[in-house]
Amino acid sequence: MSEKLVRVGTTYIPVTNVALSSDWYTEKLGAIKNYQDEDKAILNLANQSIFLVKSKVGETLNFVDNNGQDRFALTFEVDGLDNLISLHNEFIENLVQVGQVENRGHAGRNFVFEDPDGNKFDVWSELSPSYKEKFNMQ
Repeated sequence: MSEKLVRVGTTYIPVTNVALSSDWYTEKLGAIKNYQDEDKAILNLANQSIFLVKSKVGETLNFVDNNGQDRFALTFEVDGLDNLISLHNEFIENLVQVGQVENRGHAGRNFVFEDPDGNKFDVWSELSPSYKEKFNMQ
């Protein structure tokens, strides 16, 4: 079967204050702002379009898994453990709320961070093989 869905083009993230969140994503994560109004901001981040959408307080991307653990919906990738550790340290220096670097029993290491609204995101130290191949990063 051929692949029908080629890539994730846009992720929508609920935020309570579009201007504050847009500034946070550009300053802390290096996103590029393309558009902003009172209800949304459109950013480029990690080869994807990110829409920050004004939402009610308490709305997040997070969900609770079967074991009652609050989980993230999105994992970013970096190229290797050294880059993961460097980014983790940079986030700490920039006062981003981060968890510990974890060994989850699979290749690479991960850590979780949060935006100002409590949206959780994961970072993994392994670039997917298809991404590396596509961009000649072998």
